Amino acid sequence: MIALSLAEIAAVVGGQTHDIPDPSVQVTGQVVRDSREVEPGSLFVAFAGERVDGHDFAAAVVEAGAVAVLASRPVGVPAIVVDDVQRALGALARHVVQKLGATLVALTGSAGKTSTKDLIAQVLQHKAPTVYTPGSLNNEIGLPLTALSATEETRFLVLEMGARGIGHIRYLTELTPPRIGLVINVGTAHIGEFGGREQIAQAKGELVEALPSGADGGTAILNADDPLVRAMAVRTKAKVIFFGESGEADVRAENVRLTDRGQPAFRLHTPSGASDVTMRLYGEHHVSNALAAAAVAHELGMSADEIATALSEAGSLSRWRMEVTERPDGVTIVNDAYNANPESMRAALRALAAMGTASRAKGGRTWAVLGKMAELGDEALAEHDAVGRLAVRLNVGKLVAVGGREASWLQLGAYNEGSWGEESVHVSDAQAAVDLLRSELRPGDVVLVKASRSVGLESVAQALLATGAEGEVSAR
Repeated sequence: MIALSLAEIAAVVGGQTHDIPDPSVQVTGQVVRDSREVEPGSLFVAFAGERVDGHDFAAAVVEAGAVAVLASRPVGVPAIVVDDVQRALGALARHVVQKLGATLVALTGSAGKTSTKDLIAQVLQHKAPTVYTPGSLNNEIGLPLTALSATEETRFLVLEMGARGIGHIRYLTELTPPRIGLVINVGTAHIGEFGGREQIAQAKGELVEALPSGADGGTAILNADDPLVRAMAVRTKAKVIFFGESGEADVRAENVRLTDRGQPAFRLHTPSGASDVTMRLYGEHHVSNALAAAAVAHELGMSADEIATALSEAGSLSRWRMEVTERPDGVTIVNDAYNANPESMRAALRALAAMGTASRAKGGRTWAVLGKMAELGDEALAEHDAVGRLAVRLNVGKLVAVGGREASWLQLGAYNEGSWGEESVHVSDAQAAVDLLRSELRPGDVVLVKASRSVGLESVAQALLATGAEGEVSAR
C-alpha cells in the first residue's frame, strides 16, 4: 500500500485511535486479514467470523510487525476502532485508489472472469506495472484488499468483480470506481440465487452504468457475441468497444483453430492492426477471453503486435483452472476443479475433446471426472443432464460422475444419450474416483477433473498427480 499515517487512516475510515502513542507512524506494508501474512509495517484487518475472530490475533500480529489493527473494538494493542470493519476497509481502498491515479480496469461475467483477468494482467504488464486480483478474491473484502496492495509505481489496477445479487457490483464500483469496465458474458452461474439470466444481466450491467462518460475517459468493453451483454451498450454513457468473433466487433478473431494439443490459435484484428496469436492455454473458450483482454489493451494504447505477443506468452496465474500436467508415465491430468457452472463445464469438455485428438494417436483415452454444479436452483436437473449428454456427443471416452444426486443426473444424461456400456459410471466420492482411475489409467490418457468448489474434486487431481510421481500406472 502507499504509505499512510495512522492518523490519516483513522480520519479516512471515521475511526478512533486506541493505544497508539504516535499517530504519525505510517503503514508502509500490506493491508492483510490473514495473520500469517503480516510483515513489518502491515495493517491487520480484524474480521469476526463464524469460526475465527481476527481480534484474537491482535497481540500476535503486532508482535510480528503490524503497525496497528483495524478493529471493531479495543484489543489492547495499537488499533483504529470502527463500527463496521468491512465498510472501513472499503473506504480506505477508495481513498488509496483516488490518491494513486492509476487506470482502474474492472471486469465481470458469469464464466471466465478469473482467466480473463489473468490474461489482461499479463498483457498490461508488458506496458507498465500492474496490480490485479489474486485468484477469485472478487467480493466486498477481497476487492478492497487487492486495491490496497497497489503502490506508487502501479499504473494499471485490474479488478475482478463478482455478484450474488442485484446491487453487489454497484457497491464494488463505489469502492473502486473504474475507468474501463468489461462484461464478458451472461450465463447461468448462480442462476438459482438470481432467478434468471435477465436478472443476472441486470446485475452485471451495473458495472457499465458506473463508468464515467466517454468524454471523461470512460470505456465499456462488451461481448458482441452475447446478446444480453451487447444490449448493455444503452445502459452506459461511456464509449463502447465490442469484442468477439462477430464481423461487427471492433476487436475480433478470424481463422480460429486448435492445435493438436488443444491450444487455440487465431488472427487478432484490432482497430490499429492485425497479428497472429497462438496461446499456451487450453480450449477454444480462451479465444473470447483473449479478445476481451486485447480490447482492454488496445484501449490503453498497445499495438496489435504487442498484444498478440503478450497473449501468446501468457499462462495461467490462478490454480486449478485448466492446469495441464503430464505425468512421467504419459498420463495427462487437467485440473479444472476450482469451480464449475454449465458454461465453463461445456467449455472444459470441448477442450478435453480437442486434447483427445493427440491422446488417441498415442493409444490414449479421454476421461471426464465431473461433480456437482452448485447454485442452479430449478435448472439443476436439466443442466446436469445436458452436461452428461454433451460428454457422450463429444465422444469422451469415459465419464466418471462423482458424488450424490447431481452426479447421478450427470451419469443418467450420458446413459440416455447412448452411453450404455462402461462409458459412464457413478461413484460415491472422490476416493472412489481415485481408486477407479488408479486401476484403469494407462499411458496417453487425458483426465479432466471439474466440479463446483464445494465438491473439492481437486483432491482427485492431486492424488492422481502423486500417483504418477510414484510411477504407478496400469499397463493395460
